Amino acid sequence: MTPIAPSNRTPPRNPPAGFNRTYVIAISLIAALGGLLFGYDWVVIGGAKPFYEKFFHLTSPDAQGWAMSCALIGSLLGASMSGVATDRFGRKKLLLASAVLFAVSSVATGLAATFGEFIVWRMAGGAAIGLASALSPMYIAEVAPAAWRGRLVSLNQLTIVIGILLAQWINWLIARPVPAGTTAAQILASWNGQMGWRWMFGVTAIPSVLFVVGAFFLPESPRWLVKKGRRDEASRVLSRISGRNVAAEALAEIEGTLATDTGRVDWGALREPKVLKALGLGVALAVFQQWCGINVVFNYAEEVFSAAGYSVSDILFNIVVTGVVNLVFTLIAIGTVDRVGRRPLLLAGSAGLAVVYTLLGASYATGSHGVHVLILVLMAIACYATSLAPVTWVVISETFPNRVRGLAMSVAVTALWIACFILTFTFPILNQRLGAAGTFWVYAAVCAAGFVFIYLKLPETKGRTLEEIERR
Repeated sequence: MTPIAPSNRTPPRNPPAGFNRTYVIAISLIAALGGLLFGYDWVVIGGAKPFYEKFFHLTSPDAQGWAMSCALIGSLLGASMSGVATDRFGRKKLLLASAVLFAVSSVATGLAATFGEFIVWRMAGGAAIGLASALSPMYIAEVAPAAWRGRLVSLNQLTIVIGILLAQWINWLIARPVPAGTTAAQILASWNGQMGWRWMFGVTAIPSVLFVVGAFFLPESPRWLVKKGRRDEASRVLSRISGRNVAAEALAEIEGTLATDTGRVDWGALREPKVLKALGLGVALAVFQQWCGINVVFNYAEEVFSAAGYSVSDILFNIVVTGVVNLVFTLIAIGTVDRVGRRPLLLAGSAGLAVVYTLLGASYATGSHGVHVLILVLMAIACYATSLAPVTWVVISETFPNRVRGLAMSVAVTALWIACFILTFTFPILNQRLGAAGTFWVYAAVCAAGFVFIYLKLPETKGRTLEEIERR
């Protein structure tokens, strides 16, 4: 491809004059339902954990870690298949497929009679998560105008957070109070141990059906349509999004970046030096988003708060509080990502997490229990929610060239889920060997290293079209 000189124009503060705000927000919200299901299905297991472990008699750290992390195997499969599948069949059909898979797997997990069945259907739900996590932000990035791309892609993170909060709240409502001193046998024989955890998983089917219905009304990504030679369809979608005049300019710009595209899935293109550099940046950020350690707070909340002296009922309430904080600070991120920029938010979040984890580890090391541990956990969630949680998805959805975006996004999200699997599977082992203090100090060191990487390697991309970012 002949290099095109980067544009020197000032990044726009507002979308183009013909921008159809209502339509773009509507289709972005429908696509972001994948994020809501991702968040709900991912976190629901944290509230169900004290009960399904008793039902399936899981006592060893290895078995507990496998139950928590098995969905990640499915996420890896879903994310790794998404690149080839979305380039072949389009973004819309794959979003629809993930919605159907969410609905089926959630009901089947709730009906599981054996631990083996539970594992199989959790992995199927994980595959739906893997598909949605790659496709939802990519789809939104491809239909959003440059000036609003950050906040619209961040809608996906907002719905993830809403899904997390919804799961935490529903878990709290479904679970009946567990008095202090209740034995494992009593929990197993209770409604929570026999039926409550099943309903926690099964409720996921309700938003899944909404996603299935909404996905039928989504237009196909105009950039995928151009890639497949369906120029007239792409023009119609772009006209409805941005108006006819802007659509013609956008269409020409997209075609310019796809001039040498053959229409075939080309893994070799990922090895081109410029593409490889962008891919390395996206993979590194995706891995860091997981290894910063915040997901252990959501997935292992029972252990985190138990070590701080909280009872089972208090733990479930604290989990809801963490979800509320997550939601509030995600809204702050949406309001700032296109004004402040990607780079400053990521730097601030990385530094904040390193400090909070250091203090949290010190609290556990000194045996200092109480409400201040909850406050530190909430501070960590606030740092993550305004930075690494939404902004990582924004950056990796806008960094890759049009002709390989599906494949590159698949690789980056697959790396994310591999990192997440390692994090989730190793937490019980680290916690057993290093204690809560040592484990959080490890995460603090990772966050400090992430700060240095972002400072040295990450350029700012706010306000640029996807094609401008590709040329630069």
